[in-house]
Amino acid sequence: MDSSRKFFSTVISSVLPEITPETMNYLLQITTIKELKPRDYFIEITKPHREIGFIAKGLVRGYYMNEKGVEITTRLLKEGGFATHYKAFLNQEPSKYAFQCLEETTFVCFDFDHIQKGYALYPDLERFGRLIAENIIKILESRTESFQFMEAEERYLEFLKSNPDLFNRISLNTLSSYLGITRPSLSRIRNNIAK
Repeated sequence: MDSSRKFFSTVISSVLPEITPETMNYLLQITTIKELKPRDYFIEITKPHREIGFIAKGLVRGYYMNEKGVEITTRLLKEGGFATHYKAFLNQEPSKYAFQCLEETTFVCFDFDHIQKGYALYPDLERFGRLIAENIIKILESRTESFQFMEAEERYLEFLKSNPDLFNRISLNTLSSYLGITRPSLSRIRNNIAK
């Protein structure tokens, strides 16, 4: 088994310790490996979203274009994360978000048809799918709540606390977009904290 699938199976086993060997074998058989370079797209806005990508190695940002044509970063996904616009995946429609690699990234991918077939065959796989969906929802709701209930400096400090390994892997422009603040405001916040 290659290292990407091995990492994938380790994460699955930690999320769902009761997964059966048959289910794990099915999951590993239906996956494909995709290796992309920085700036390559895993999901493009105009194309149907047919597969979910587990990030075995690398870093990905999800973003959309606002009405002024500005890219707004909404997700930063590292090793162990799942790259998906889940609603578009479930509906088999084009994603409203682009997912672009910030580093060389290796995905372990599974497509919609295979996963749906697996749900019918393996009840524990269906539970795994539910746990992944719940995790995606928790991440998105936490992000929404951070904009509703936190000031910009609090969002920055929470990002540093939750993602200490990401700070040196992303540009300040990407970080300011993700935090919903301007680059000069981010610089002011960083200077204030450093004092």
